[in-house]
Amino acid sequence: MKERVDFGRYGKSFQEGFCQLILEDRPFADQISEVLDINFLELKYLQVFVKKILQYRQKYGTHPTYKIMVTILRAEMTAENDVIQKQVRDYFARIYRTEVDGKGYIKETSLDFCRKQKIKESMMKCVPLLEKLSFDEISKEINDALVLGSDNNFGHDYLIDFEERFKIKARGPVSTGWQEIDDICKNGLGKGELGVVIAPTGAGKSMVLVHLGAEAIKAGKTVVHYTLELADTVVASRYDSCITGYPLSDLHTFKENIYEAVKNLPGKLIIKEYPTKSASSKTIRNHLEKLRKRGHLPGLVIVDYGDLLRPISMQREKRNELESIYEEMRAIAQEFGCPVWTASQTNRSGLNAEVITMESISEAFNKCFVADFIFSVSRTIEDKQNNQGKIFIAKNRNGPDGMVYNIFMDTSNVNIKVLPKTNVPNGQVPANPVALTASMQRDLLQNKYEKFRTKKGV
Repeated sequence: MKERVDFGRYGKSFQEGFCQLILEDRPFADQISEVLDINFLELKYLQVFVKKILQYRQKYGTHPTYKIMVTILRAEMTAENDVIQKQVRDYFARIYRTEVDGKGYIKETSLDFCRKQKIKESMMKCVPLLEKLSFDEISKEINDALVLGSDNNFGHDYLIDFEERFKIKARGPVSTGWQEIDDICKNGLGKGELGVVIAPTGAGKSMVLVHLGAEAIKAGKTVVHYTLELADTVVASRYDSCITGYPLSDLHTFKENIYEAVKNLPGKLIIKEYPTKSASSKTIRNHLEKLRKRGHLPGLVIVDYGDLLRPISMQREKRNELESIYEEMRAIAQEFGCPVWTASQTNRSGLNAEVITMESISEAFNKCFVADFIFSVSRTIEDKQNNQGKIFIAKNRNGPDGMVYNIFMDTSNVNIKVLPKTNVPNGQVPANPVALTASMQRDLLQNKYEKFRTKKGV
């Protein structure tokens, strides 16, 4: 029995939803138009509808809006009979204010169907080429067919997507839970962005990462927390304390209260423990892919901490390995469309510094260039005794940097609050790094980078 080469097997609602998506979803239209044959649509009025969209795209180099389609369906339907005209307009009126049900299924199924038909068509073209032993032409024909419809990301159109880049949702920021910090980084760390917490050992890097994760859970996000130093149960206990306010030492006493407080949280937490240096970025990517296939889409990924990951490839110098690790973490953020927070250890200069700058970052300084947002946490011995400390905004791709904030940090119950920022008088350059302006910090960063380049002969 000959296979039916159209969408008839999927039914009318599928085809109507498919055509609606072509109008509403420009990236999908970009992708499907490479492999779509109008005749795949079983219903004539849908063929006409989609044809009008594709003709407009080809003629004007842009995608029609609903408003434009109203004009097109009024003025450019004279070639069709009255029945078809009415069917097209009735269909358009139905979809005008309705959502497509099962978008993901329709997209995936229709793309798969169309791409297979294109590949079959290409294979038929290869039959006479095979007789001529034209293997280069056969290879090109098949490869060209495989590429069609494989990528829906044609890039950001500078004019067409103008409004999109001014919408907060385009970045999908996840709040830090500190309004003062959110105010300077456009509401938090965004999709595809890498944030790094710099601190010396014992300053509370892991506690800060737990705070960031807890805030995301409260906001309804699925948080995937990778721990490379602490046991997963220890990390979970810190979340218990951070979310409920009960001290770490008293969690067992208030077990029932804690369960009642966390069971109805809007978000989800998955903690995955790996022994130090046993996991690489590839390990994390594979785990995230498994979670995604099971329906757990990460809203925030935390790696505690990046310096403890195993490099995918061994290199002569440790700093090069660390640089590649941070590049890979940012790639994960982009691949899975979510923010990634991690931490980095300072060198000895940061152990008792009043304010830690990027000059104190351990080993690979160039990893600072990969990150989108970097802040340090510094706590002197006196600060720890008084539950105090400072946060220094070392790098902020989406706003100003160079600010210092005093913090209240009670590690007994993972309670971290940011206080109003420290004001630095203009034109003053004291030795204390608290007073470094944003431009001064950038100059330090650039000078450090140039030293590395000169040293290595880059």
